[in-house]
Amino acid sequence: MSDPLRHHEHRFPDATALVHALAGEIQVDLQEAIAVRGNASLVVSGGATPRPLFAQLAREKLDWQQVGVTLADERWVDVASEQSNERGVREFLLKDRAAAARFVGLKNPAPTPEAGTEWAWRALTRMARPYDLVVLGMGEDGHFASLFPASLGIARALDATAAAACVAMHSLVAPHARISQNLSALLDARRIVLHIVGETKWAVYQRAKQSGSLTDLPVRALLQQQQTPIDIFWSP
Repeated sequence: MSDPLRHHEHRFPDATALVHALAGEIQVDLQEAIAVRGNASLVVSGGATPRPLFAQLAREKLDWQQVGVTLADERWVDVASEQSNERGVREFLLKDRAAAARFVGLKNPAPTPEAGTEWAWRALTRMARPYDLVVLGMGEDGHFASLFPASLGIARALDATAAAACVAMHSLVAPHARISQNLSALLDARRIVLHIVGETKWAVYQRAKQSGSLTDLPVRALLQQQQTPIDIFWSP
């Protein structure tokens, strides 16, 4: 077996320094994509960690009207809910200059995430593929997107040889049913950034670099694949 794709680690003294550096890199990546291909695609994650990044990114000079933005995953809640990742993106990213970007959400009128996966995947055909940049977070349990350890269907969702798709996910510990892009879908990207903050998550990341079960520590599947380059941006 050949060695896993090399990752590049970028460590910063604090979250503010990280946010400014990462927002600048995202701006450069997306503007280069627009210059070369006429459009750009950005996949982001929900939660509290990326919100300062979103706020900084929204102020970056960029041809935002040529940028498509979507989510790696979504809670199966109304988009007006405070638990909705879409609501967070709309409040913190799609404002200022970035208000001109085109957003593609994953939540749809289907009654369950299982019933909504095909609908969501069809919606994502409006995004330029491969994605120009995917920015993912990571939980202290090693999950990314909504691919949680020991969840029903997690092995299939982490199978890099599976067809790219949206999948329904139900965590044993996290609230709400979820819809998530699977590993294959997220790897269909020119670059992935893993954005993590805190000493605990750094320790999880270090553990994930070692061999072991993917379903116990899903982020291993990202770090041990050989398809897409990954940059790790971390601050304490």
